[in-house]
Amino acid sequence: MVRLALMLLLLPSFAVAAEPVTIVGGKADATNVVVTIPAPDGARPGPVFVSLSNGGAVPGQVVAPPLVGDADKPQLVFVAPAVQAGETFTALLMPAPRALDRVPSFRFPEEKDKPTDLLFGDRPVLRSMNAKHDATTKDTHELTFKPFHHVFDPATGKVLLTNGAGLAADKSLQYPHHRGLFFGWNVIKYGANNTADLWHGRNGEYTEHDKTLATEAGPVVGRQRSAINWYGVDGLLFAEETREVSAFNVPGGTLIEFASVVTTKLPKVTLDGDPQHAGFHFRAAMETAKQFAKETYYLRPDGKDSPGKTRNWDPKTKQGPVNLSWDAMSFKVADKRYTVVYLDRPENPKEARFSERDYGRFGSYFVYDITPKTPLKVKYRIWVQEGEMTVAECENLSRGFVDAPRVK
Repeated sequence: MVRLALMLLLLPSFAVAAEPVTIVGGKADATNVVVTIPAPDGARPGPVFVSLSNGGAVPGQVVAPPLVGDADKPQLVFVAPAVQAGETFTALLMPAPRALDRVPSFRFPEEKDKPTDLLFGDRPVLRSMNAKHDATTKDTHELTFKPFHHVFDPATGKVLLTNGAGLAADKSLQYPHHRGLFFGWNVIKYGANNTADLWHGRNGEYTEHDKTLATEAGPVVGRQRSAINWYGVDGLLFAEETREVSAFNVPGGTLIEFASVVTTKLPKVTLDGDPQHAGFHFRAAMETAKQFAKETYYLRPDGKDSPGKTRNWDPKTKQGPVNLSWDAMSFKVADKRYTVVYLDRPENPKEARFSERDYGRFGSYFVYDITPKTPLKVKYRIWVQEGEMTVAECENLSRGFVDAPRVK
């Protein structure tokens, strides 16, 4: 954190950019909380400093309104080191001094005809696998029929934590249709009698990255918004998705936010499936499945489970984990242990039915009817860090997501 005194020395004479904004904390104490509030009128997109009345100053960033939410004007984003329950404090937006040039920031390097990487400084954080669909052969289709995101280790960026595309015919791979951070359904119905399985894509259906709509990068957040088209087995477009993936500069790991809005011009598109092949999921690297599956364990709101033990919603009995505020998987890659926390929120459609597998894939799904008047809107967060975690640490992340500080 850059100290306020140093900041004031470096700021120009017009340091104060606006009146302080009064903010109130959530219902419980929280640390390292992403705070998103309306930016002062006239604030320009980009890096700023935020002076906090409850201690010090932190880098901030003015960004466009997020994809999912009620905001309709630019937002100020910063990470509050600590916020007590119900605490009232003020935040004063200030122009960024020259010192901020030396603060590491997110960036999108421009590399034509390659996946889109998000870096923090020189450290890889995310990789958008957004190649155009190639239907030339069965194999090229298998490798390109759905966009997804890779996640790198949060310490060095040298270890790829997620599973990539692989050929279904390669029997040495375990379930290669599960890839990185992925969003899709295996039972989709639309029109008179049309069906599509966008999870497996075995009948020629596919989703395709159409174009990048916007990117933002700075000291607090790196964000990419993309247009993704959903095509059926007949090759016709039946739904359109806007997907926004963000990474926040939070100490101790990588905080990822996944937001999506899916629309259709058809009377109705029904999303259905099962917990293992629908919804939003994280899939660990193939190495986890091949070498360390029996060392994978899950941590849930009711405590830590034994290695290899999983819980899954059962479509026959209608029993199993539903509507969890969070679920966490501890797994190994490159002989090192990592923990991934999956964070849901009440505004996402319910009933959210959860699935866990020891080979490193977990997430949840729901049944939903998309119509022109009822688009699908979801927002999730994923936290990734080295080592193990406690229930209290996961609860802190959940509070920061569903009960973040807000303007009073």
